[in-house]
Amino acid sequence: MWHTDRGSQYASDSHRAICKDHYIIQSMSRKGNCWDNAVAESFFHTLKTELVHHHKFENQEEAKKEIFEYIEVFYNQERMHSANNYLSPKQYENITKAA
Repeated sequence: MWHTDRGSQYASDSHRAICKDHYIIQSMSRKGNCWDNAVAESFFHTLKTELVHHHKFENQEEAKKEIFEYIEVFYNQERMHSANNYLSPKQYENITKAA
């Protein structure tokens, strides 16, 4: 999945062809609605600033492993999120399920 805004570079035939060639599903924000991709953009910014920019991966397999661990172990289980009243997604989910 590839989330983008509606910029001409992302809507171009050449960009769409690259996505198709690599079996990438393209997701664009709705016209005039810049908030459509805000959650995805925020997540990827956090992933890059907290992990990717501080780590030199030896190979693609190591990158996959480290990114998986970051998301599944740290980001979802431990990292506090202001949108969740400073609870981790797992803590927030448990509280809302119980309510």
